[in-house]
Amino acid sequence: MLASSSAGNSTFIGTDSTRILVDAGLSCKQIVERLAAIGEDFHKLDAIFITHEHSDHISGLPTLMKKLGSRVPVFLTTHTAPLLDWNTATPHIETFQAGATIDVGDLSVGSFTIPHDTIDPVGFTIRAQGLKVAIATDLGYMPDSVRFHLKGANFLLLESNHDPETLKVGPYPWHIKQRILSRKGHLSNQAACDYITSELTSETHTLVLGHLSETNNDIWNAELCAKMALDQCGLKPRLIVAEPRKLSEIFQL
Repeated sequence: MLASSSAGNSTFIGTDSTRILVDAGLSCKQIVERLAAIGEDFHKLDAIFITHEHSDHISGLPTLMKKLGSRVPVFLTTHTAPLLDWNTATPHIETFQAGATIDVGDLSVGSFTIPHDTIDPVGFTIRAQGLKVAIATDLGYMPDSVRFHLKGANFLLLESNHDPETLKVGPYPWHIKQRILSRKGHLSNQAACDYITSELTSETHTLVLGHLSETNNDIWNAELCAKMALDQCGLKPRLIVAEPRKLSEIFQL
């Protein structure tokens, strides 16, 4: 993860021959610098996939595409694509319907609908070399359809956005609190832990909790809740909590 929080989101996934970004919610400068910090050249990206149009997922995209030009395709859902303002960039846009699977090099990228307050938000699964990575953030609850797509993920990036009690007494206006708590808002620590307890399997050897709110959550609270859930279901994946605004370690699967 180049970053994963309410302040900005971008994830790099690569094999020996293929490199993609999922979301570009940092400044272009930060994306370029953080890729360089893990030994990757942004010019070598093969594709960019966007989950939805909120600024913490696309803020650096127009400038990044201005640098990359039309060689690198940007994949967005048919309904999301018209909402982006490209300024002076002229990107190569590829649209798809939620549920589609797109092959880029040796990566197979599957998409699925998530419940969030945007026009057509999606999560992604990425398969290569017999491994499955799943990204599920920005969803108000876990419908059966999302649970289905996350099954068998060897690496799972799962939202653990807020602690409801901290949110309720915090500084946000009430209408924002209602949005976050709604079924099209964000997963709480407890909702993430309910999923862990009921659905996680031994196939998931790395579990990363992401998209934390810096105002309504903290890494220790999210981690403690998840550890208790893992103890309850008897599973022992590697558990990581993505620190807001920070570049994560490199995960080699």
